[in-house]
Amino acid sequence: MLRRVSATFSVFLGQGAMTYAAVRERAAVIEEAGYDCLWLVDHMWPRGLPDVDFLEGWTTVAALAEATERIRLGVLVTCNSYRNPGMLAKAVVTADHVSGGRVELGMGAGWMDEEYRAYGYEFPPIGTRLAQLGESLEIITSLFASERTTFEGNHYTFTDVPFAPKPLQRPLPITIGGGGTRVLMRLVAKYAQRWNCPMNWVPEMTAHLDALAGHCADVGRDPAEITISEQIPIVIGRDDADYRAKRELAQTLIGGFVEDIDATAVCGTPSRVADELRAKMEAGVDDFAILFGDLAMPDTLELFASRVVPELAA
Repeated sequence: MLRRVSATFSVFLGQGAMTYAAVRERAAVIEEAGYDCLWLVDHMWPRGLPDVDFLEGWTTVAALAEATERIRLGVLVTCNSYRNPGMLAKAVVTADHVSGGRVELGMGAGWMDEEYRAYGYEFPPIGTRLAQLGESLEIITSLFASERTTFEGNHYTFTDVPFAPKPLQRPLPITIGGGGTRVLMRLVAKYAQRWNCPMNWVPEMTAHLDALAGHCADVGRDPAEITISEQIPIVIGRDDADYRAKRELAQTLIGGFVEDIDATAVCGTPSRVADELRAKMEAGVDDFAILFGDLAMPDTLELFASRVVPELAA
C-alpha cells in the first residue's frame, strides 16, 4: 500500500488491446495498491496499431466510477476537437455524480492528425486548436458554475443554456495537458487546477513554470494553487536482471508512444527510480502520471508502491 508523501502518484493506462473486464480488473489493483488516480486516454486507436480493440475513454470512466470506491478517475487528456464542449460537460458531470465526486477533467488541444482525418474531423493549425480549447474551457467552467451560460466566440455559440445538475465537486478539477509558454500556459493560469507536462516537453519544464508564474500574475492568481504534474514513463525491475527483461518488454509495449525510452523514461531498480523522482520533486513536480513500461502489470504496481514510495517518504 502506498504511503503518503508530498507528491501524488497516478497511473496513465492506455486502454488499447484491453477488454473492459481487463480494464476493470486493472483499476481494482491500482486502487488496492493506493494510487491516487487512474487516467485513461482519448483516442480511437493507439498510434501505429489501428486495428486493436480500443474502448472510448469517457464511457469507460463512467463504468469504472461504479466499479471503484476511492480512486480518482479521468482522461489524460480529452481531445477538445472531438466533442462539443456542452456535451463533454454533461458527460463529465454525469461521471462525477456516478463516482460520488471522484472525476478529473483533463483537456488538451489534440495532436494525432491521422486520427482526426480518419474520423472526418478537421485538423486546423495549432493556433486554431488552442483558440478552440480556450473557448471550450470558458464555456465549460461557466456551465459548471452558472445558472445560465451565454457565449459567442469564433468557434462556439451557446445561448442561455441551462445546466443541471452541477458537479458534486466545487470546483470539479481541470487538468490542462500540453506545452507552449505563451498560449497554453495562459490557459492553465486562467482555468486549471493542474498542469500536466507531456513527456516531450519535460526538458523545457523550467521555462514553462516561469511562464506560468507570469501568466498567474497577469490574472491575479497564486501559482501555488496549481499542481504541477509530469507525464512520465517508468521502467522498473526488482534487480538488474528483472529490469533488463522489463526494458525489453517496454520497447515492444510503449516504444511506439515513447520515441526514446532511454532518454525519456525513468529506468532501473527501485532505488534508482526513487532518486530520479526525488530530484523531480525538488524541482517542483507535485504529481506523477506514470506510464509503466509493462502497461501497469500488478507486480510492477506493487513493486513501485512498496519499494519506491517508501524511499521518497523517508
